[in-house]
Amino acid sequence: MLSDSSKHVQVQIGPSGRAMAESMDPALLEGFQAHFNMERQAHATYFGAAIWMAERELRGFSKHFNDEAKGEQEHAAKVADYLIARAQSPELQAIESPDQSWESVLDVMSTAFLTERDVTTSLQQLLMAAERVGDSRSAVFLEPMVEEQIKAEHEAAHLLGRTKFAAGQAAAVLIIDNELRDGVADPAQLQ
Repeated sequence: MLSDSSKHVQVQIGPSGRAMAESMDPALLEGFQAHFNMERQAHATYFGAAIWMAERELRGFSKHFNDEAKGEQEHAAKVADYLIARAQSPELQAIESPDQSWESVLDVMSTAFLTERDVTTSLQQLLMAAERVGDSRSAVFLEPMVEEQIKAEHEAAHLLGRTKFAAGQAAAVLIIDNELRDGVADPAQLQ
């Protein structure tokens, strides 16, 4: 009979010393790290947009972008939590100062749509990479995020379309601003 002191159970650990149930493919981990920092960059972009709108007395647009900034920060935290749960260390990389040199509300909305498009693409690529390497844990984590992100992209396209339709007319922009102040940003639904 073996004494307790002679039993050695091997537990795989991650870089921070946390127990690891399943290691991550290095390329997939790199993709997660890049996406984590992309969400942080999106936060900075949206916070910059909130400031730009506030400076122009567009309270609804400012509120909308401030809410979007908070959402992106939450997404970054969600990815960080997932990496930690997988015994990985989220790597905070330097993010760039957001461009605040927009000339119009339409320019800001275009930036927002392109940001959402890029985040969607990143999540879809991560999901495909997880499936390709057989990492079902990551696929299960990513699937609802992709679905939520596609909705966010749809909303950004809707707001860009409405802003484009307003054609810079102050009264039309203020109507959209009031809707956003009231939390109305949803695209039309046909079902």
